Amino acid sequence: MIHLDNPTVHALLSGIAFPDMALVRQRLERSFLQDIPLTVAEEAARVGLNSRVQPGQSVAIAVGSRGIDRLAQVIRSLCDLLHGLGARPFILSAMGSHGGATPEGQSQVLAGLGVTEQAMGAPLRIGMATTRLGTSDLGMPVLLDSLAAKADHLIVVNRIKAHTKFKARVESGLMKMLAVGLGNDQSARLVHKLAPSHGMFALINAASRVILERGNLLCGVGLVENGLGRLHTLRLLLPGDILEHEPLLLTLAKRLAPKLPFDELDVLVVDEIGKDISGTGMDTNVTGRNRDILGDFTATPRIKRIFVRDLSPGTAGNALGIGFADVTTDRVIRKQDYAKTAINALTGLSPEKAALPLHLPTDRLALAATLHTLGAIAPNKLRMARIKNTNSLEYLQVSTALLDTAQTDLKILHSLRAMAFTGEDLSPFPEPDRT
Repeated sequence: MIHLDNPTVHALLSGIAFPDMALVRQRLERSFLQDIPLTVAEEAARVGLNSRVQPGQSVAIAVGSRGIDRLAQVIRSLCDLLHGLGARPFILSAMGSHGGATPEGQSQVLAGLGVTEQAMGAPLRIGMATTRLGTSDLGMPVLLDSLAAKADHLIVVNRIKAHTKFKARVESGLMKMLAVGLGNDQSARLVHKLAPSHGMFALINAASRVILERGNLLCGVGLVENGLGRLHTLRLLLPGDILEHEPLLLTLAKRLAPKLPFDELDVLVVDEIGKDISGTGMDTNVTGRNRDILGDFTATPRIKRIFVRDLSPGTAGNALGIGFADVTTDRVIRKQDYAKTAINALTGLSPEKAALPLHLPTDRLALAATLHTLGAIAPNKLRMARIKNTNSLEYLQVSTALLDTAQTDLKILHSLRAMAFTGEDLSPFPEPDRT
């Protein structure tokens, strides 16, 4: 690693002044599901699941997306429900090439989500082999995890939300898990390889329709989170209802999703990025910044510079998305598992997302470098915000210039004060007074 901790760098950046920052809170949707087992039971009764499952039948429960609120509780509730019907549930991974595209790696990912045999009361069966169900209208082989294909029934569980790579009627959710996640690394590679020619949505739509028609899908469990990342809605969708109702859940998810309350920023400081936060490390729907072979775009908010301080513990070294940052720290470079990052970038045809930005030894130097590259802006004119990550947007630190320009009402929790450092690194994101 090349270090820039030398006298020339210090001399260049020593005169940079940082703005004062205030801690604020924005209003986000707070309502959430109180009783997961009860909701699962009510949804199962609504769709008549008991009449569709016979005692002794095997049911594969496909799971894999990270960062979903109370996911383990949802899966355990499904397992208990199926056991009550006399069925034999088991859990398998549906995460494409994640976890290093190995059974061991994907088992570790599930364990990190709290999805273990002991916790779920059901066996885990993780394999990478696939079965071909047919060919989509676009000529792509449609693959399904072999363990899932051999089961009597299949249930897919996923969060429905905006995708970071494309915009369509259906984005990240049940149909994507069917078309990509359940085909393991083979489908993940195929879909991304063909996306520049056909588009992600067209490929997902065509492949998932084949699985809906020819596969053994019992139902999908669509999850929607509120603005605080808590589970807001849980819906069981039968195969014949997914095409109509998943877009409605996506509309709800987009309405509830947290956003930065500013149209323009000079600097966004992001304390952590990671695959447990977003498939792209930091959500492009929040930052408005993307680089991708399917098309680069900059949308609101328009951010001139992004400084990333660290990787999240849950990302396990996968630094995909660091390419969206302009400046980062040596800390991020040290923590990066380059093999995981490279596999993810290659699978998604996204070397841009793994590109390393300028990195410096400390937060103080890295932040100074970030401000230096903006040119001459007085601290009281600098539009700067700091967030923990793109999933945690209720509380923000904002500079003087932003207090009067927010798009939503902001409650000031801590008044303007100098940025706090512990040694040469920023102090931890301040814990708000919740009284």
